[in-house]
Amino acid sequence: MSRNVTVDTTVMKLDNAQFEPILTKEVIQLRGIFRKYKHELRIVGGAVRDLLREVEPRDIDFATTANVYEMKNIFYKENIYMINLKGEKHGTVTVHINNKNFEITTLRIQKRLEDATDPSMWQTDASKRDLTVNAMFLDFNGSLYDFFNGYNDLLQKRVVFVDDAFSRITEDYLRILRYFRFYGSLAEEPFQYDESTIKIIKAYAAGLSVISGERIWSELKKILSSTYAKELMLEMIECDIPQYCGLIEKPNVNEFKRACSAVKGKSNLNPISLAVALLNNVMQAIKMHERLKLTAFERDLSFFIIQERDKVDKTYIGLNDYQEIYLKRHVKREFIEELLKYSNKENLYFAFKDWDGKLNAPEE
Repeated sequence: MSRNVTVDTTVMKLDNAQFEPILTKEVIQLRGIFRKYKHELRIVGGAVRDLLREVEPRDIDFATTANVYEMKNIFYKENIYMINLKGEKHGTVTVHINNKNFEITTLRIQKRLEDATDPSMWQTDASKRDLTVNAMFLDFNGSLYDFFNGYNDLLQKRVVFVDDAFSRITEDYLRILRYFRFYGSLAEEPFQYDESTIKIIKAYAAGLSVISGERIWSELKKILSSTYAKELMLEMIECDIPQYCGLIEKPNVNEFKRACSAVKGKSNLNPISLAVALLNNVMQAIKMHERLKLTAFERDLSFFIIQERDKVDKTYIGLNDYQEIYLKRHVKREFIEELLKYSNKENLYFAFKDWDGKLNAPEE
């Protein structure tokens, strides 16, 4: 499914009660700085979606008519601290104000116009974004600019590519994973995937092989952390996606389903535990780490889970067995707790979690 440009781009205006709480002193400061240098600044991304759903945004990102060099000069002049300079190659500058970070991205346009308020620049940028729900902008008057009917898609909980799926996916194959990630956060069960979109995704899944492991794992973690991790991953397997994402061509579907249905105590499984559930042996886990560039914690946890999961109910029976793993092998407690959750050992999980880490003295 794709969505073409709409005629009326200003869909609505948020009322003050809905919009003003996000106008913190830091946001007002940024607005003032960009106005001072005659550049337009608008809110974009997750904060827009949250406000439209009447959810308080956790983070606020911006788009601007200023290019990266102009932004850097502006922030140098205004003594605003900039961090994460690697984002510059993607057109993003991150600033740090009063212990809060804000990402500001330049519009994706080939030519900037003299009139910084010209709406065609914003429409051009929107046309290059991935999904309609991500192609909306909100100005500081509370006016929503929606060029591709994203607001209606958000209300209907639809995940739709801007313009056409083929163009957006072949521009950046990571958008295949972003499609599923947003399905997990916006759509409702049962998933009603658009058949034409799924057909294109399956045809171009191999494109993910050229995407960096860090970018892939960033999206996979969000997919595997969602409420619908099982359903999303099973559809991705049907689209032949895992083999291009550091997993394997024929994932261990039965083990993955079992892990997804396990009782997880008071918290969900770590996403790396669900990822490793799709694998069969430690060599595959090593290759996954090499592809995805896992953290040391994620790497070691994945190795521990896949090496120890078959010993549960065989070598490891009671609480004392897990206590010995901790005391004699010096395995992190978090790893043992994760193994117990992964193995659906709820009672043992809580008993081990409450254990003080010391063996009881033998009775005389």
